[in-house]
Amino acid sequence: MFKRKIYSEMLQWKAISNGKTALFIEGARRIGKSTVALEFAKNEYDDHLVVDFAKVGPNIRELFLNGLDDLAAFFRNLFLFTKKKPRKGRMVIIFDEIQLFPLARQAIKYLVQDGRYDYIETGSLISIKKNTKDILIPSEEYRIKMYPMDFEEFLWATGDEITMDVARDAFNAGKGVGGRAHHEIMKSFRTYMAVGGMPQAVASFVAGETYAQIDFVKRNILALYEEDLEKHDSENNENASIVFKHLPEQLNRKNPIFKMSAIDKNARYKNYISAFNFIRESMIGNICTNVTVPDVAMELYRKSERFKLYMGDTGLLVTQIIKMQKSDELYQSLIADKLGINQGMIFENVVAQMLRAKGDDLFFHEFSAVGDDGKEKKFEMDFLLVRKNKICPIEVKSSSYRQHKSLDAFAEKYRLRIPQKYIVYTKDYQQVDDVTCIPIYMVPCI
Repeated sequence: MFKRKIYSEMLQWKAISNGKTALFIEGARRIGKSTVALEFAKNEYDDHLVVDFAKVGPNIRELFLNGLDDLAAFFRNLFLFTKKKPRKGRMVIIFDEIQLFPLARQAIKYLVQDGRYDYIETGSLISIKKNTKDILIPSEEYRIKMYPMDFEEFLWATGDEITMDVARDAFNAGKGVGGRAHHEIMKSFRTYMAVGGMPQAVASFVAGETYAQIDFVKRNILALYEEDLEKHDSENNENASIVFKHLPEQLNRKNPIFKMSAIDKNARYKNYISAFNFIRESMIGNICTNVTVPDVAMELYRKSERFKLYMGDTGLLVTQIIKMQKSDELYQSLIADKLGINQGMIFENVVAQMLRAKGDDLFFHEFSAVGDDGKEKKFEMDFLLVRKNKICPIEVKSSSYRQHKSLDAFAEKYRLRIPQKYIVYTKDYQQVDDVTCIPIYMVPCI
């Protein structure tokens, strides 16, 4: 069990809710939802019961169909069928993989109102219409999203509980961590990008396994994702699996805005909307949408058909990129900053991942402005955030290069009150005029 930040959110839920809501943990497959729910149950309750809807038989399913009128009988039979004898004290019941049996989710309303036990639900692909169209979604749910392990959680897994504290302190003080310290942190961050944040892959790394073995773990996870998508496509006559397979190719383009014709020359966005939504809602991909106006109310200016699609976990993207090549050599090259492929897409992907895990929606902005040569040129801001009710632009670079033509053109064209402009790159923290250049590992500090 790795230390996860979501645990503190779960503690807050338990204290504030006091049994009045069920906790619903939503996230992609294999990110550790079931593990953290079980660990929480063991540590924070006197007793617990796990009902895994990937394994339960018809007896338990039948309880949710016909047994809710008499909750005393419902619980008696639930414990009978699970061979569980409740102990004295507060118990939590975990409904694992609840998306496989939506009626159990609907029953939460009555179970919470009953007040006998606390409830935690875990689910993947849970927000898809197919899983909820025939049920009444309970208002007695407190929903939180769970993501792959972030850089700090990765460091914790390796026994390092100080590095991100040092980075945060330096960021808040407006200074760098220093040459040697920065070099070591960047090496750790490149390792994190290579391994990724899927707990199984991190466990393999912590156990000292080779990068080929770590890559094998990630290939299996990707295979599960592809199976999920193919099953969805076959049942709904959609193309989510095709979109997912094209993701690295799309990001590797000079302009990584998703190009429909790369899928099929006749492909049209309107025919793929459900596929893109499925990938986003299943949390295996992060969509960054173009906005036509850089405004704090960016949702009003979305141009949904123009977007970038990032992988939910950067380590999985690395595995998709290298495919059947010699894993150990390529991983070592990435960590040593000697990889001969487009690292820009890897850096942009991990920035998107970090921002999304912080709760930020992802937006970018394309615009035309007069360049240094006096000619009209096209520019792009990689990410636009809202901080203190002001626009905060971010330009991402995969090297130590800190030129910021896009930032300058953006500021000149819109003349907004911009409290902070950021270059994300590979060198240590620097303040250059009105631009803050930060190492990529400080992105969570923004």
